[in-house]
Amino acid sequence: MQKLAGRMILLWGWRRALAAFIVGAVSVLAFAPFNILPLMLVSFPILVWLIDGVGSPATGVSENHSGWASGLGSAFMVGWSFGFGFFLAGLYWIGAAFLVEADQFAVFLPLAIVALPAGLALFYGCAVALAWIFWSQGGARIFALAFAFAGAEWLRGHILTGFPWNLIGYSLTSYLPLMQGAAYIGTYGMTLVAIVIFASPATLGMPDPGKGQSRLVMPVFGLLLFVALLLAGIQRTAMGPDNLTMVPDVRLRIVQPNVAQEDKWLIENRSRIFADLVNLSDRATSPGISGVRDVTHVIWPETAPPFLLDETPEALSAIAAMLPDGTSLVTGAIRREPSGSDAQSVFNSVLAIDSNAEILDRYDKVRLVPFGEYLPFRGLLQWLGFEQLTRVRTGFSTGSAGAILNVPGLPPALPLICYEVIFGGQIADPGNRPGVILNVTNDAWFGISTGPYQHLQQARVRAVEEGVPLVRAANTGISAIIDPFGRVLQSLSLGTAGVIDTGLPEALPPTIYARYGDRIFSIMLILAGMIGLIGRRIEGRSRRASNA
Repeated sequence: MQKLAGRMILLWGWRRALAAFIVGAVSVLAFAPFNILPLMLVSFPILVWLIDGVGSPATGVSENHSGWASGLGSAFMVGWSFGFGFFLAGLYWIGAAFLVEADQFAVFLPLAIVALPAGLALFYGCAVALAWIFWSQGGARIFALAFAFAGAEWLRGHILTGFPWNLIGYSLTSYLPLMQGAAYIGTYGMTLVAIVIFASPATLGMPDPGKGQSRLVMPVFGLLLFVALLLAGIQRTAMGPDNLTMVPDVRLRIVQPNVAQEDKWLIENRSRIFADLVNLSDRATSPGISGVRDVTHVIWPETAPPFLLDETPEALSAIAAMLPDGTSLVTGAIRREPSGSDAQSVFNSVLAIDSNAEILDRYDKVRLVPFGEYLPFRGLLQWLGFEQLTRVRTGFSTGSAGAILNVPGLPPALPLICYEVIFGGQIADPGNRPGVILNVTNDAWFGISTGPYQHLQQARVRAVEEGVPLVRAANTGISAIIDPFGRVLQSLSLGTAGVIDTGLPEALPPTIYARYGDRIFSIMLILAGMIGLIGRRIEGRSRRASNA
């Protein structure tokens, strides 16, 4: 271990940046669908040693730098290189969306697969630069790194519209017992804990500190933290899925039509796609379920009908003919409404429709996908030739946050469209707590790639954080019914057409995270920062005393 640490510490220049890039890229294998968690116990210690090679303000920058500012820049480059590798490997699948209409959008492919990771890597560069300011040679530097990294992850999830995809904490959620930590501290708290656990073995690469100190303190602390998280999760999931209490008289049918994105919006395909949705909704799946008359609610995915459903009377009539009395359809749909003079607002919505084809309630998407559903700085970018992938001329309009969808026979539902499900802390009004999270999505944009698996994993964590079951209808997959512990009770494979017939588990009492949200994370962040700062000051004083 000390030999490897020494080699990493002695790297400098492009070799140090390349090593950081490689370990960042390899770290993605700890996330879905690979879930090779032990790799993080390699990548984060190496990251620590690469920062050690820069030196520290407490001990002086290394001989390869002329001053403090140069050391800060080198630390930033280590973090940025790590982040660039991490996001390049983790978000490569975004490029598939630019190939759906390759003649129009392929020219922007480099921007998607290179510029976006490069931009997101700035958060990690700033995190490592900040951690370096607090850097020391002992175990306290692990907390400095956790403080800065977790803070940067929080900022990544909130600046502008936020993009908290593949937060470091999600790597811990690959295993069900560990996932339960999100019910206590949320995903940002899990991120801070994950960095402490993963980076703690780095102290094994230190020379023997002597004076009663030990290289084992941080690894033992990290191990105890991991075991505590594991045991709490095992205890929380002691009740198996067969013992779940189900909501009475709710029988769901989740429909996965598997429509290729390049076919979805062609005018000549509209009737066929809609007919397939109706036929799947009425499919006999077993001797006990002969068709739609044996279910209470049909769930279609995001923008399921490839037209304005509420403005298409023949489609509404077909839905009325399909649905028995008392059965409701919940579907993603595009809708529009006047917004003054000749302008119109277009919304990505969820509609609840009864057996008379009456629209009972609706939800309009709040968090829109940058470059997909709206253009940031639209005037400038359109002048430069950019256009959002959805080809909606003015982009989509945003709805109202915190809306609850009311559907007869269902508990109050929190609708989340597509990547809205990756944002934690969605339930802002504890007095109007939902009994189910309803996630409709269209992951056809990203083909058969790692993206849909990562998306599903993050949806599972939302169920755990809130203690609320999650129903997921995805166009090409992965559709699923997820219980309040994050267990996938049933699912449909990516790239297949079919239906899931299922009951609905009841929600649990509000979790600790549901009650307190990210306030717990804030306390953890302050404590980690204080430990890092105290360690930095103690080491600085000790060094000055030894030099006196």
